[in-house]
Amino acid sequence: MPGSEFALIDRYFAAHDVRRPDVVLGIGDDCALLVPPSGQQLAVTMDTLIADVHFFAAADPEGIGHKALAVNLSDLAAMGATPAWATLALTLPQVDEKWLDAFCRGLFTLANRHEVQLVGGDTTHGPATVITLQAHGFVPPDRALRRDGARPGDHIYVTGTPGDAGLALAAAFGKATVTDQYADYLRLRLERPEPRIAQGLTLRGIANAVIDLSDGLAQDLGHILERSQV
Repeated sequence: MPGSEFALIDRYFAAHDVRRPDVVLGIGDDCALLVPPSGQQLAVTMDTLIADVHFFAAADPEGIGHKALAVNLSDLAAMGATPAWATLALTLPQVDEKWLDAFCRGLFTLANRHEVQLVGGDTTHGPATVITLQAHGFVPPDRALRRDGARPGDHIYVTGTPGDAGLALAAAFGKATVTDQYADYLRLRLERPEPRIAQGLTLRGIANAVIDLSDGLAQDLGHILERSQV
């Protein structure tokens, strides 16, 4: 964003409630300087969200900010990792102050809850809103929850209620009817998914294989079976 990038970063992204001791240098330089804890492995994940592909462009920007971080934290949760840092690349068609205020409110509210510090990123101008967020976390050696550890005879468990977001999306396109009693709940499940960090940490040393159900139960279960060769 010519001429406005640094002002944009200072106003919306540099001021952040979370200040982690393992961040030597955060936003404001060419690179962040980070100190991973001794004896821990670094878990890294990244997702890109595109307007009117992964979220409705007209959706509540606070929910968009929440979701951009949540989908990455869900990946860390599925690995049994403790979240720590994030970087954000944001492409916008124009600078909308109200939109950015709400987007950052959603992003940082969730970040504060899980003690995640935004340590860098990039902003640019483009024809559509595109959000790429990378999240980093820590997990002890040999304690990560992977996809390739399933064994014949293992039981299958899920957290939450799979299908809620899919039903909300179908309703938005007029392909399903949802009563008023459940409409708000389902909309929140679509727009503000909750990463299950605590469950992931609890499952260390218990579960043989874990996956984030971003593609649906049947498809993601298939990923576990394929990677585990069972």
